[in-house]
Amino acid sequence: MEVNSIVEPSRNDRLLHDGRLTRRSFLSGAAAAFAQFSAGTAWAALPIRETPADITLRIGPVTFDVAPGKTIHTTGYNGSVPGPLLRLREGVPVTVDLFNDTDIVEYVHWHGFPLSAAIDGTEEEKSLSVPPHGHLRYRMTPQSPGSRWVHSHVMAMNDLAVGVYSGQFGFVYIEPKENPGRYDREIFLSTHEWEPFFIDMDDDDNPSAVEEFGETDWGPRMVEIGYRIGSINGKALGHGEPVCVKEGEHVLFHILNASATENIQLALPGHAFLVTALDGNPVPRPSKVPSLDLGAGERVDAIVAMNHPGVWILGSTEDDARGAGLGILIEYAGYSGIAMNARATVAPWDYAQYGLERSQPPADITLPMVIARIPPGGNGMERWTINGKSYCSSDPPEVLRKGMRYRFAFHNTSSDAHPLHLHLSSFELTRIDGRVTSGLLKDVVLIGANQRMEVDFTPEQGPMLFHCHNQFHMDRGFQMLFDVR
Repeated sequence: MEVNSIVEPSRNDRLLHDGRLTRRSFLSGAAAAFAQFSAGTAWAALPIRETPADITLRIGPVTFDVAPGKTIHTTGYNGSVPGPLLRLREGVPVTVDLFNDTDIVEYVHWHGFPLSAAIDGTEEEKSLSVPPHGHLRYRMTPQSPGSRWVHSHVMAMNDLAVGVYSGQFGFVYIEPKENPGRYDREIFLSTHEWEPFFIDMDDDDNPSAVEEFGETDWGPRMVEIGYRIGSINGKALGHGEPVCVKEGEHVLFHILNASATENIQLALPGHAFLVTALDGNPVPRPSKVPSLDLGAGERVDAIVAMNHPGVWILGSTEDDARGAGLGILIEYAGYSGIAMNARATVAPWDYAQYGLERSQPPADITLPMVIARIPPGGNGMERWTINGKSYCSSDPPEVLRKGMRYRFAFHNTSSDAHPLHLHLSSFELTRIDGRVTSGLLKDVVLIGANQRMEVDFTPEQGPMLFHCHNQFHMDRGFQMLFDVR
């Protein structure tokens, strides 16, 4: 039966759900969503197309050429990859329509938005889903200006065609109420890899794996994810339109790593990046660097002074990744043709250079967060643990107290770097391997192999999900769910 309903969890968020559901499934789903909110939350019938939505995302099949002769068949938003750039205004409510033209339940996650769990877009938080061939409408008020993004939050497991492996991602930029505009124009760039496949890391059967990944603590019969081609804005290097610039311009690059699993390093030979914001949040100390490191899910805003005319490649500093397509041409006016053959300068990535060298007051509660790998079993699939436990949906969530200042004390005991993501809230990076810092607000932080980091946050609502933004790791237990009371 067709169901139209609306819930008002707060003054800022309104939701409308439309799908082909049985009465029993609708009532159970409604009860679950209702339980997330305080007493007095109202439901009421509402015509589904009362007014046109401000934003419409249609989830459906997309076919595009990432390079000549290389056609990608995937699922995306509004028939394109990436999805359309969405520019919203801070504090201005918008109505969102989500249509699902696929055969599976979808979750649409507004990454970096402090929204109600009901529309955060995750199964773990009991968010409202977009049913197969169904519809979901809600109203939300963007409150955090800067570079955000939207993407699928479906658990992929062994299906490398869904979740963030697919083309379901897009940049969202929330216009700040006040924007000093110390640049001439903006460019939005999203990186992604295509045609994922499982790599058997057994040294005897696949000796090239050691050459590609090096010696690790992974153990025998390890499985990893590989890709056949990379892209920026849906095109492999040399096969899309170049970024055309003029000498003397100051260009603000908004860069998103929309990969399912890959952490990346980017550079533009002959140029420096003035980093002004991380994950959309202005940094206390903008700094110039020759290269940018982005974990999966991270965003960097950086101004580049165009003062070195020619044709250049803005792309991966790794030859294999750049050769597989992870790059884009930067072409000055009056120049065209082959990019200049110059090796990029790179530098170690250090979040602390953008923060203040001062410590924060003690947290109310410090929570140790020890990250570890469980060696792979017979199928080669490892598991990940936080404090000795892999996520299980039947386990009760950990309880956080609303309004208390918490400190996550991360210790990565593995040889992998992990992009750590917290939903519903940004956090402040406060310590890196014993060095204090402050003023850096993020929602993803890349913790290196065997590294320690601390971040502070104050939960205001829940359920609240924490996980590694590497889809492969998240699918294999690298998650933790919190209830906020």
